[in-house]
Amino acid sequence: MLASANIFNGRTLQPLTDTNDNNSKFKLCLSSSSSTSYSLHLLRRRPPFFPPPSVLLPNLRKKRKKRRSGNEFLCKASLETTGGVTVTAAGAPYSVKIPVGDRYILVETGHMGRQASGAVTATDGETIIYTTICLADVASEPSDFFPLSVHYQERFSAAGRTSGGFFKREGRTKDHEVLICRLIDRPLRPTMLKGFYHETQILSWVLSYDGLHPPDSLAITAAGIAVALSEVPNTEPVAGVRVGLIGDRFVVNPTTKEMEDSKLDLMLAGTGSAILMIEGYCDFLPEEKLLEAVQIGQDAVKAICTEIEALVKKCGKPKMLDAIKLPPPELYKHVEDIAGDELVEALQIKNKVPRRKALSLLENKVLNILTEKGYVSKTETVISTELKPDLLEEDEEDEEVVVDGEVDEGDVHIKPVSWKPTPLFFSEVDVKLVFKEVSSKFLRRRIVEGGKRSDGRTPQEIRVIHSRCGLLPRAHGSTLFTRGETQSLAVVTLGDKQMAQKIDNLVDEEEFKRFYLQYTFPPSCVGEVGRAGAPSRREIGHGTLAERALEPILPSDDTFPYTIRVESTITESNGSSSMASVCGGCLALQDAGVPVRCSIAGIAMGLVLDTKEFGGDGTPLILSDITGGEDQSGDMDFKVAGNDEGITAFQMDIKVGGITLPIMKQALLQARDGRKHILAEMLKSDPPPSKSISKHAPIIHVMKVQPEKINLIIGSGGKKVKSIIEETGVEAIDTQDDGVVKITAKDLPSLERTKAIINNLTMVPSIGDIYRNCEIKSIAPYGVFVEIAPGREGLCHISELSASWLAKAEDAFKVGDRVDVKLIEVNEKGQLRLSRRALLPDSDKDNPGKETSQKASDKNKPKKTSSPAKSASAVENSEMPKGKGKAVKLTESPKSKPTENKSESEDKVVKRLVIPEKEGPNGDKDGLSKSSVEPVMNISSKSASAVVNGEANIG
Repeated sequence: MLASANIFNGRTLQPLTDTNDNNSKFKLCLSSSSSTSYSLHLLRRRPPFFPPPSVLLPNLRKKRKKRRSGNEFLCKASLETTGGVTVTAAGAPYSVKIPVGDRYILVETGHMGRQASGAVTATDGETIIYTTICLADVASEPSDFFPLSVHYQERFSAAGRTSGGFFKREGRTKDHEVLICRLIDRPLRPTMLKGFYHETQILSWVLSYDGLHPPDSLAITAAGIAVALSEVPNTEPVAGVRVGLIGDRFVVNPTTKEMEDSKLDLMLAGTGSAILMIEGYCDFLPEEKLLEAVQIGQDAVKAICTEIEALVKKCGKPKMLDAIKLPPPELYKHVEDIAGDELVEALQIKNKVPRRKALSLLENKVLNILTEKGYVSKTETVISTELKPDLLEEDEEDEEVVVDGEVDEGDVHIKPVSWKPTPLFFSEVDVKLVFKEVSSKFLRRRIVEGGKRSDGRTPQEIRVIHSRCGLLPRAHGSTLFTRGETQSLAVVTLGDKQMAQKIDNLVDEEEFKRFYLQYTFPPSCVGEVGRAGAPSRREIGHGTLAERALEPILPSDDTFPYTIRVESTITESNGSSSMASVCGGCLALQDAGVPVRCSIAGIAMGLVLDTKEFGGDGTPLILSDITGGEDQSGDMDFKVAGNDEGITAFQMDIKVGGITLPIMKQALLQARDGRKHILAEMLKSDPPPSKSISKHAPIIHVMKVQPEKINLIIGSGGKKVKSIIEETGVEAIDTQDDGVVKITAKDLPSLERTKAIINNLTMVPSIGDIYRNCEIKSIAPYGVFVEIAPGREGLCHISELSASWLAKAEDAFKVGDRVDVKLIEVNEKGQLRLSRRALLPDSDKDNPGKETSQKASDKNKPKKTSSPAKSASAVENSEMPKGKGKAVKLTESPKSKPTENKSESEDKVVKRLVIPEKEGPNGDKDGLSKSSVEPVMNISSKSASAVVNGEANIG
């Protein structure tokens, strides 16, 4: 049997449980406000001895009533009916598919994280993002920014991997995760209502990643949905998409494979009516194409926001509007009356530090005057309300809704009231907040009405620019770029692959960056004392923006095989320091000798959106090259980098409800004019960039060998390559599977020695090649092993050692002896078979004793090497055996040193001549024609000799 109706918040409650069941602690009631909408209310049954509400103090009743109106969702579940009753409770599982581009994303809520204020899982393909939002129960101290923190993490388990670190778990936030945190934070912050000071935290995790659907744009949308479903008061839902340009077609949320061919990487976030944030990188894309991409992205965001609004109506929670605390309106008039003319004069000071000090003194003056007049009290009084209800009996049928925040202490409901200080009239924090807003208002009025900014410039005018290159003598490249009161010291360092930055990502592939820019913003650049240590999120974001702006102008790795590092240290800052890093970095690259495609520059644009409020005609006012104060007081910070032909990087943050495409178009065109002016000023650098590689930079030589020969360079366990580095003194030898070998050296002689060794190691020997003065490395019972080139040995069988019979090789030879050998066979394993007997004269074959004695005498006699100055005939007479006609090359042993002297500054050229074994094809008497005399290769005085082979192909 149903009990009589109860009244709750103006609605009729019909109990759905039997009121005669006294053992039930809760009662479920159904209320209706229309024929198609229902609500469920969970009521706690009041014990018969609970005092009636009439005994409670009036102020408690008011507070309790207010609390209920703001948090009614905690005991309410919305019901919808379409032809029948379909129950979907707030917090109950619910999912919806939202169309994005050419596919759908699945959004689910109520499955996980039900204790959070908002929790969402978003799925794109097999990529899943889980995002939650929570807020503190107690408000923080009022401040001039919304207390929002965002944390994004890519877990290796999402891709079926484990972290490679010692602890086998995710550690500190990686740089690319920080960038995505900023992408989430920046569009959400402008939608938060002023005066809400409850600390808010957004946590986002990548739970699954398929390697095809990027998680960054999905994370923005998931965070926007979580905020919209939560209690946090905001204006409109936010969503984000990526736009790529593949060929001539714009693609919304392209896959990672599609992005490999894209000319544009645009990340856009906004609401259904306006754009809040854009960030992207492109290869000199015209402004018109960028605007077209933004329009396509905004249309996609608008469609997503429409679906989010429908989802919020079904599953959203009421916003905590009652928690918003704004300064009293009358305080603005008091501050303006006191500051007035002095504030106008302070804002006209051109230099940043004196202006900042003047405004600080004026703020203290306003606070002191208000305190003296009694509007602000330093000592605050405290008031509180105590609850002392009498315990009276009440009817069993009387029930009360259990409200969140109350504590059920058995029979008495107690509303905890803390002892909170209450100011007499205005708080000190309110005065400071109002003073900052009034200062911003006066600055905007000065720009709109007077047409002049704080430093006296017009809205389109650029600050004075000066740059110096090569000021650091030991650095590979350096530039000091100054624009007004913003200054960047850019330093370039060149290195090999070992200096490349390794990227740890979800995909099980090693990724290295051969170019990276690191941005540093020390507190001294603004004349303050602050934290110095690991880079902040702002520093990582600004550095990445400048890095990607410069990346399109760099040469390819094949053209310029260096790893490039740019450091930008901000030595002075008054706005647009990231764009100063772009300008300074471009000049420093040229000073380091990097062959860049062209010069680029960066500029930051500002905006005063509502000019009518400050005496204008209502047309938005675009500001070029904004300062720090204009950034804080303005409505937009739009950074654009590129040249006069197109854009390479851009980033826009909005501090108001959003801007439209016509405003963005005007800002882009004005930014192009500003870049042209800056590029012209960069050409006036004094001194100019050297455009040549510094003598202190390493030398990198790239050579190509046959891929199958790479193992010969590396050796077993890398022993061979390490021995080459130790022997020659080069810094590094980098080998690739495709046969590319990069040698990094400090000087040219060590580089040349390494080249010669690698050439000998990777040479392709041919049968018939003759190798002179080669060392015997080891002796075996069946023969000797002869080193014909560094690291290359062949077997000379005992039968090929002498024309006469030898019982043991040790009888005639020992380790360290030098002999001439000829290659007579190369087996399928690449092993070499050599012969000494093939080079012995016929006369010696008949007299083995003479041959043995001749070997012994030759062992102690240095071999003569022909000078390049000698004629071919001289070489023929001294070294060519008679009666031979076949041409072969002469090879000098690595330990045989030429007698010619060579200066250290020039590279010595040793010409190897062709020696015939038989009569020449032209019937020459000596068998050596002029055309057969050819140089083999060029080597340095300290390098190992090359193989002498007329047909040999050097790898």
